[in-house]
Amino acid sequence: MRTQTIRNPWNQEEVGTVSLASQDEAAQAGARALEAFQRTRVTPSDERIRVLSKVAEALEARRIEFVNTIVAEAGKPRRFANAEVSRAIATFRAAAAEVSRSRGDVLTLDVTPESRGYEGYYVHVPVGPVLAICPFNFPLNLVAHKVAPALACGASVLVKPAPQTPLTALLLLDIVKAAGSPVDALQVLPCDNDVAESLVSSDAFRILSFTGSASVGWALKAKSGKKKVLLELGGNAACVVHEDAGDLDEIVARLVPSAFGYAGQVCIKTQRLYLHSAIAESFVEKLRRACGGLVVSDPDLEQTVLGPVIDERSAVRIESWVDEALAAGHTKLVGGAREGNRFDATVLRMRGEGRGLRVVEEEVFGPVLTVHTYDAWEDALAMVNAGTYGLQAGVFTDSDARIRKAFDELQVGGLVVNDVPSVRVDVMPYGGVKDSGSGREGVRFAMSDFTEPKVLVARRG
Repeated sequence: MRTQTIRNPWNQEEVGTVSLASQDEAAQAGARALEAFQRTRVTPSDERIRVLSKVAEALEARRIEFVNTIVAEAGKPRRFANAEVSRAIATFRAAAAEVSRSRGDVLTLDVTPESRGYEGYYVHVPVGPVLAICPFNFPLNLVAHKVAPALACGASVLVKPAPQTPLTALLLLDIVKAAGSPVDALQVLPCDNDVAESLVSSDAFRILSFTGSASVGWALKAKSGKKKVLLELGGNAACVVHEDAGDLDEIVARLVPSAFGYAGQVCIKTQRLYLHSAIAESFVEKLRRACGGLVVSDPDLEQTVLGPVIDERSAVRIESWVDEALAAGHTKLVGGAREGNRFDATVLRMRGEGRGLRVVEEEVFGPVLTVHTYDAWEDALAMVNAGTYGLQAGVFTDSDARIRKAFDELQVGGLVVNDVPSVRVDVMPYGGVKDSGSGREGVRFAMSDFTEPKVLVARRG
């Protein structure tokens, strides 16, 4: 049996050890998921509500244990880990509430002379077992966003957690079992990538729900066969600040944690900042001062905002992207230094759009912010749209006309007005366009994707 040691990204201390599933064990897990689906799909609604509610209660009761585990294995600052547990509780409560909502409707079928005498209705039924592949950066709540809607609609689900953060998912498995869920309604299977790929191609699963990088997500979709595939992929979130935005100090205060919190390892973190030329110099100076006191700190401390990058390999990649921009003649305002997997909050002042540079074109997934200047609102929107990603964007303006134009024209799954693009409320539809994926998370919307309509037609008399 192969095992994997989980280490704390801050100090490299051992956090725990997990067993890695073999190909045979993965195949057996797929078969169990298929067997479990025969139980979950007929579980009464009141039982689903009870289980989901008990999971939410257990998360609250064991909050400190979950927070400590997230801090230790993900290197997530304690304040953000605590917020993640709160969000996961809300996710399971939302799933319990969704169970009681209507899952079908009566159909009016006598709409032609030929269909007189027919009546019908439809219900939404679960498609089948769900394979959920999850990332490291939200090891509880992004797992919850796949597990909670699956259990709510009556589907079994197998979670393949990120290799860096399996312990949080295994803790969640414990409380789902203790809540009385059907046997194998939830399985958590740490495994290598080749084993995960065998699950993706397995006929045991009818749905693949993947959250992670665009390159991996699209590659897995190509191997998924006839499955329904939901992809929540990379982001490269832009924030536009117009001259009528209001209090610039308040905007900077919102922008800094959005760009640098948890070392920028959030797919809707602010990566590109577009400033109207009338306020650009003033805003940049305020931003420079705000970032001056932001240092990489121990994530176990309550005051920490900027912790370590998940591993040194990722930090080296971020450094190379920053160096590429500097070599192209762009300016470093603050930061840019790396020590192991610790990377300073970095602000780059760009000459123009910066097209062709990876720090502008790709998802940096690190504590780096590029700053651009524009003259006309239309120019800012065009620069936001120029990239291949389209997850979320934020705009600051006091003009209803500009807000409407941004909503109409920006190629994103969500637009946040007068706040940063990293705003996410867990009940809203969440997902992107272009290379940012397909499908939507948010319990109600994930349940829609995990189910399909089934129609009953009856002829009277």
